[in-house]
Amino acid sequence: MYINWTMRIVGAASILALAAMLCAPMKSQDKSAATYKQKCATCHGADGQGDTPAGKSMKVRSFSDPETKKMSDDELAAIIEKGKNKMPAYGKSMSAEDIKGMVAYIRSLAK
Repeated sequence: MYINWTMRIVGAASILALAAMLCAPMKSQDKSAATYKQKCATCHGADGQGDTPAGKSMKVRSFSDPETKKMSDDELAAIIEKGKNKMPAYGKSMSAEDIKGMVAYIRSLAK
């Protein structure tokens, strides 16, 4: 009897832990999407194509552009952190983890 209850508790705990692990990336993706919408979409566009009036005037490159796609995650993170040309630096307002999430979000827009 004791073993059955222990196994049920362990099983339930395992299921909850797995559910938490599966939901964590989604929360991170949601946070990155919200941050992107707030800080990036004005120039880069909601879809990352850079075809907004601001993006066109600054000649923002699409995230699906081959030159952008061949950049490493570290290179993209450095641009987000330090800025580039007229793009402001976000290293003080975004954590390293947030920047990593933003790179992943940008990669998802490039597909």
